[in-house]
Amino acid sequence: MNFIIIVVFLVLGLVLQHIPSFPKTTPKILNWIVIQICLPALALYYIPKIQWNVQLLYPILVAWIIFLLSWLVFALLGKHFGWSRKLTGCLIICSGLSNTSFLGFPIITALYGESGMKTAILVDQPGSFVVLSTLGILVATMYSKGQTTGLQIIKKIAFFPPFITFVIACLMNTFEYELSTFFQQGLKIIGAGVTPLALLSVGLQLQFDSKSKHWGFLRLGLFYKLLLAPAFLFLLYVVILQQHSEAIQVALLESAMAPMITGCILAASHGLKPKLCSMMVGFGIPISFFTLLFWYLLVQNI
Repeated sequence: MNFIIIVVFLVLGLVLQHIPSFPKTTPKILNWIVIQICLPALALYYIPKIQWNVQLLYPILVAWIIFLLSWLVFALLGKHFGWSRKLTGCLIICSGLSNTSFLGFPIITALYGESGMKTAILVDQPGSFVVLSTLGILVATMYSKGQTTGLQIIKKIAFFPPFITFVIACLMNTFEYELSTFFQQGLKIIGAGVTPLALLSVGLQLQFDSKSKHWGFLRLGLFYKLLLAPAFLFLLYVVILQQHSEAIQVALLESAMAPMITGCILAASHGLKPKLCSMMVGFGIPISFFTLLFWYLLVQNI
């Protein structure tokens, strides 16, 4: 069902963008709803339920390692080749964040069942979600403007709705407080809007222009996201740290997921090459199905 939703809303967006009377501002409105409303709802729903312990650091750190490595790699390449700040910021965010929930959850459930989902949630919530709400907004702010002060960046993060709700959710977790079933169901319903709205937004902006100047950067970004980043984690976790559990297998597969839709929307909403952001998602998702098969066969032998 999730894969059907991916195709339906991407195609719907592609169709609607060719209707002259369809409002051109729709993607911006959808992006605002996803970031300001749907993401905070997911934080309040999932994070209070997490049970913490030291062994959870391996899956949690996956998203942080991938993003920081992406920042290092593309900042160095951008400086060396003289890329614009917007292009560099786009590649850092879109290549550094994995679609660990919408793609990750159904794939991990199909392969590993409920035990795999326990690890997948850790990779996603205190991992990808927090990276998006902190480092993601930090990079988006830094690279979308010529000059930014430390205070401006702190204010941007502090008043970023998903980050505010993340802090609230962590406090709820600490004090073991959960909302009533009625409110939790409401949050779950609102959070479920992330997928269709985000995919529709991507479809509305996706361009299949063979003469686009973004093709080379698309290949570079997807090479890092789908191959280089998981290879680095495989080397670190399996070869160097000698970790061979099922949780590590799940964490490695989550690291190999396609670019995060909401991460690309965050970059696009800050003016960081919106067309390239849409291409990273639109092409990254179908290509990742093939690369994920490779990684799944590989991790079965660890």
